[in-house]
Amino acid sequence: MQNGMHTDTERCVRAVQSKDARFDGWFFTAVLTTRIYCRPSCPVVPPKPENMTFYPSAAACQQAGFRACKRCRPDTSPGSPEWNQRADLVARAMRLISDGIVDREGVSGLATRLGYSTRQIERQLFAELGAGPLALARAQRAQTARLLIETTPIPMAEIAFAAGFSSIRTFNDTVREVFALSPSELRTRVPRNRANSSGTPGVLNLRLPFRAPLNPDNLFGHLVATAVPGVEEWRGGAYRRTLRLPYGHGVVALTPTSDHIGCRLTLSDMRDLTVAISRCRRMLDLDADPVAVDDQLRTDPLLAPLVDKAPGRRVPRTVDEAEFAVRAVLGQQVSTAAARTHAARLVTAHGEAVDDPEGGLTHLFPSAEALAALDPEALAMPATRRTTLTTLVRQLADGTLHLGVESDWAESRARLLALPGFGPWTVEAIAMRALGDPDAFLPTDLGVRYAARELGLPSTPAALTARAADWRPWRAYAVQYLWATGDHPINFLPEEPR
Repeated sequence: MQNGMHTDTERCVRAVQSKDARFDGWFFTAVLTTRIYCRPSCPVVPPKPENMTFYPSAAACQQAGFRACKRCRPDTSPGSPEWNQRADLVARAMRLISDGIVDREGVSGLATRLGYSTRQIERQLFAELGAGPLALARAQRAQTARLLIETTPIPMAEIAFAAGFSSIRTFNDTVREVFALSPSELRTRVPRNRANSSGTPGVLNLRLPFRAPLNPDNLFGHLVATAVPGVEEWRGGAYRRTLRLPYGHGVVALTPTSDHIGCRLTLSDMRDLTVAISRCRRMLDLDADPVAVDDQLRTDPLLAPLVDKAPGRRVPRTVDEAEFAVRAVLGQQVSTAAARTHAARLVTAHGEAVDDPEGGLTHLFPSAEALAALDPEALAMPATRRTTLTTLVRQLADGTLHLGVESDWAESRARLLALPGFGPWTVEAIAMRALGDPDAFLPTDLGVRYAARELGLPSTPAALTARAADWRPWRAYAVQYLWATGDHPINFLPEEPR
């Protein structure tokens, strides 16, 4: 699978005829006779090949006049893995659009964040995705609207603005155009016993799809083993955490199941729904293509048994890049327990308090601005690490350093390495878990070196890096498999209580 798969007609036809769910989100099938578009795994009888045409995005299908299939609901398929494994302009733009930036700041805001002209961005997105940023954002708004219509009792007027529409009329027209049903017809199609509304204002129960296989052990194990008290917890079989969002805040509970991740979201402002879902998907690496990753890593005979034993490992990431960078510094040269203690102190002293009637969460993680204002002498850590932390938060707060979904991975690495106290381990940890680079690698990490030695891989950083060239572009996933050889709590689904 690669960029531009929708142009390989023969391959797309084979995927549709075999109803291969692995390709959902990679491309979309538009049926010329019915004017409907579907995901490759649509359960209906496949159309004749001569009646199929293929598009790289739901937005392109909609722009060409096709409406979404009511059976397979192509707008709810996992996102394309392309945007998480690439660092070029189109991929960075798509990550920002998923984060709702066009709705909040317009196409000009998207362009400003990427450092290109609006015309350049529109041209490149259209060339690769068959749709510009406005059409892509519109498709996302339609999906959010559908979600709210089908899963909540919220009045339609509130849904229109929560989904990012500028007017109720635009909302009505878009929903009718994309789904061939009015908003009220969409709602009445959902059986009452299937509507998963919580009945509590501001609370939503959703299902987050992923490409199988997905191994939840290291994913949730890592998040919970390193959880900051007050900000994160494991409760009732779910990883729960607070979210700092553009319009307000939220609490999310994420529960692993065999075919989806259960997601219970509590939001102070419904306009944050799209970005909250996007950030949770990103934290759990749900848009990855695990088959492509595992196939590549299996080519190394020493890694193959690890992959075969527990395939589908994901890279545990973050909902907030700046937060993770701060936590990476707090974790330098100390145990996991000590890092959690340091972080908990910062949270109690400088985080914003939140209510959590369903659990024990108490705060949002402090913003960079709040941390930049603290007295360095109040930090119970060595002077050199104190300097590292204060320099980081000051640069994050004043905009000298920006870490976000749109960050250029190479440029961000260079900027981080220029900070005092930032070595390769800290920078690569941030690249892997905050910036989302699937090829980030930690050859100096003690757990990685220990696992390498046990497996018979080279254990010195230089020799291991040379061997790992064959694992590219998936070295971050190789790290997960290497870490999983140890008995550290990060490798195991937590038990109750924690």
